Order: sequence, then structure tokens, then C-alpha cells
Amino acid sequence: MNNVLKWGFRLLGAGFLVFVGYMLFTALTFSFDFDSDKHYTTQDLIDNYQAKTKELNELKAYVNSIVPANTIVDIEFEDNKNLRFFHVANNHTSGDNWNIKINNKKVDSLLSMLGWTRQTFKLLKQKLDAANCISVKSGEPFTIGFQRSGMGKYYYNLFTKPISKENRNNYNDSCTYITYNDTLVLEYGGGAVGPQCFPTK
Repeated sequence: MNNVLKWGFRLLGAGFLVFVGYMLFTALTFSFDFDSDKHYTTQDLIDNYQAKTKELNELKAYVNSIVPANTIVDIEFEDNKNLRFFHVANNHTSGDNWNIKINNKKVDSLLSMLGWTRQTFKLLKQKLDAANCISVKSGEPFTIGFQRSGMGKYYYNLFTKPISKENRNNYNDSCTYITYNDTLVLEYGGGAVGPQCFPTK
């Protein structure tokens, strides 16, 4: 009977360790911050757009002026020293780079490939801060990441021309997308866990 109990406790202990390991792996993989109390709403997304329309348009114009032709840049700043990601894709290469420090040889290599300088990079961060946003992805639509909220993230999709009727239906599913006007679609991207649609509160 004692041996049965011992094995039972061992199995429970092993199960507990596996569970803790899984939670840590998930936290590190998806950059989940257990201490984060930053939560935003759809109204925050809208309010920021109304208050920062000029800054958002200036950010878009600036990025479009510095990204080479046939190239997509997708970048998110975590703070002034760290990038959550810095992805570059063009006709010759496609690279995903996660969780890297700004003062890093890999960043220098990407800047060189894009024809950017450190000043270009600094100005990009300043324009993001001015718009109260954290990320940009060039292309059509031009996507600006507003803020992360828990495991999710809010975005603005800015179109150069009014959205066609066909596309409007695709971008107005009331889950991932909400059409705000003829050239703006709001977006919510859910995380690994939690709501996958725009939160109701």
C-alpha cells in the first residue's frame, strides 16, 4: 500500500512539474506578461484615432517614403531598447526576427538592407510614439498596431483608396474587423488564449 501511495505522489509531482513547465513555455513563447495591467477597449482604439488622425497619416506617409519598392516591413517596438519583432520581406529574402535588442548587429544588417540609418529608425519610433502606437506593417492596407491588450492587439488598417464593396464585406465581419469609414478598418487580433473577436467590454 505504501508503494502505491509513493508512486501516486510521484505521478502527481511529475504532472505538476509538466504543468508548470507548459505554463512557463507558453508565457515565454507568446511574451505574456503576468504583471501587465494594460487593457484597452474598442472605444480606446476609436478615441485614439479621432485624437491622432494627423499623426497616424504622417506615420503612414513617412514609412511609405522609406520602405523600398517591393518590400514589406513589419516592426513592433516593445520599448526604446527592445523590438518585439522586425520582419522584412522582398523579392530576394524573407526573414522573421523576434525579440531582439535595438542595438544589435542583426538590426544593423536589416537597416543596411533597407537603406535606413539609425536616425531613420529613431524618427520612426518618434512618429509611432506621437501616434500613441507600437507597430507598423507597410503594404496595402497599411497596418498600424495601436496597443496590446492582455494577449490580444488592436490595429488600424488604412487604405489608400476607398474600400470596394466586395472588400467592405470581407472587412466588416464584426469579429476580427469593423469598418469605421471608407478608408479605415479597425482590427482586433486575439492571442493564443482568450477572445478572438473584438471584446464586448
